[in-house]
Amino acid sequence: MRNLSLKQLQAVAAVARLGTMTRAAQELNVTSAALYARIRQLEEEAGLLLFDRTPTGLKPTDAGREMLWAIDSINTVLETCADRLQTLKGGSGGRVAMGVVSTAKYFTPQIIAGFVDRYPAVEINLVVGNRGAMVEALRNYEIDFAIMGRPPRDFAIEAEMFGAHPLVIIAAPSHRLSTRTNLTRADLAEESFLVREEGSGTRTVFEEFMSGIMIQRAKLGIDSGSNETIKQAVMAGLGIALISGHTVAAEVESGRMILLDVQGLPIRRDWYVVRRADKVLGPAAAAFWDYTVKEGGRKLPRLALTPAVSSVTAEFEA
Repeated sequence: MRNLSLKQLQAVAAVARLGTMTRAAQELNVTSAALYARIRQLEEEAGLLLFDRTPTGLKPTDAGREMLWAIDSINTVLETCADRLQTLKGGSGGRVAMGVVSTAKYFTPQIIAGFVDRYPAVEINLVVGNRGAMVEALRNYEIDFAIMGRPPRDFAIEAEMFGAHPLVIIAAPSHRLSTRTNLTRADLAEESFLVREEGSGTRTVFEEFMSGIMIQRAKLGIDSGSNETIKQAVMAGLGIALISGHTVAAEVESGRMILLDVQGLPIRRDWYVVRRADKVLGPAAAAFWDYTVKEGGRKLPRLALTPAVSSVTAEFEA
């Protein structure tokens, strides 16, 4: 493919992102016929189709994904060149595209603030979503790295742990179990649970923890796709929830909600910074990665512990 051009690569990237030739042609300000010709020439040179037609639009084939990897690598090289030129001019700028699972949004701004304090010229593009969305963003080279609690296993990644992540069960202070200690999972069987949506890491942990126990669902009519929705519903007495301790530290400290003392809780998980193994980080993204690994743990919220659970959760305060 010696005649490969940047215009052809831009065509592949636009079609993959937008899903149709028409929309991609409009974005690139060319005719649909010209765009199709670019894609067709690439396919003929490669001897492989780059896109499959599906009911939801054009989707990259394995060959198309290889081409997207090449495009991402070229873009990274160009960005790295720009960053290094900026450094040569005496600056320390650059761009970082990072993703965080929604549970991590409660402390990620603190990590960003610490990093930007050291590198004020760096531009941060932050994307927030559930675990499934962040895994797809990594898979499709849409972000440099992600902060999450459970790295993916279905493609090659690099991951480094930077802090402990406790998961707890919360309830309103007036809840009937608020003064009970050493509760079992069976004791919770009659309670109304508020749960996160399918695809979230917290939902997976909840299903693992309550495996084999028949539970009731809170009568909200929807899966609560937001930690804030769950927290407000719990404080209103609509149910209890298993949730990241880092999302409720402020409410527990102020007494607006409590942690139930349940056997096996808190559940120990860890926070990771994750990137594709074949993702080449530019200088700014590499610096942010290193900062998160070294300093991220210090930015995690401190969970105010009740006497009933303090001995179990002491390890999270170390």
